[in-house]
Amino acid sequence: MKVRVLGCSGGISQNVATTSFLIDDDILIDAGTGVGSLSLTEMRRIKHIFITHSHLDHIASIALLADTLFDDLIGRPLVVHALPETIKALRDHIFNWTIWPDFTELPHKDDAVLKLEAMAIDSVCEISGRSIEMIRVNHAVPAVGYSVISQGKVFAFSGDTTCNESFWASLNKHDRVDLLFVESAFADEDLPLAKLAFHYCPQLLAQDLLKLKHKTKIYISHLKPGSEQVIMEQCKAALPGWDVHQLKCGDSFTL
Repeated sequence: MKVRVLGCSGGISQNVATTSFLIDDDILIDAGTGVGSLSLTEMRRIKHIFITHSHLDHIASIALLADTLFDDLIGRPLVVHALPETIKALRDHIFNWTIWPDFTELPHKDDAVLKLEAMAIDSVCEISGRSIEMIRVNHAVPAVGYSVISQGKVFAFSGDTTCNESFWASLNKHDRVDLLFVESAFADEDLPLAKLAFHYCPQLLAQDLLKLKHKTKIYISHLKPGSEQVIMEQCKAALPGWDVHQLKCGDSFTL
């Protein structure tokens, strides 16, 4: 299994993009602005998108992908997997003919280029030998993380979250976790804001990592642009004994 980081930031600037990870060459986890780094040929290989939640930095490219790939998707729709609440948000606020055309009805309702599929918490989607499990997390809107298992290797992503039990309990069910992406959107100085926005800061993340039984390599995502160095210094100080790194656009991993 290959994991390519198209975007992993809490905002945008030059060479910085919001969350999207390419699994092998056909699955996206989230579809933030990072999708724009793909070539048209690479975009055409994408068949499935698994969305963590409805916030714009995680869904921005879904609408643009449907438009860009329209001719290629006739007869082979792009399938978006998400919570029912997230599907409703996409229908109500994006694919509503006001913000964007409803590509779930184009070119025809019975042959649309975009398919929105609701997925239940703790359910597993099997795609070509890979198991993608949806895990409940704790955010300002209904939200999930995912674990992806392929040939015995486990990759996990927290999505946007703050302190919770469910994500860590789900990971503890596995015999191993080979690679973990987890957010820390704010520095400790912004603890009140982190709590209000339902995000981790280093001290909150350190508390929750005590719940994980696996010692694995950890990459920190969703850092606020301009605060990356401070957040990472605080993460490393708060997590002694953990192998902690900053996740960056363009990173690539093979499991």
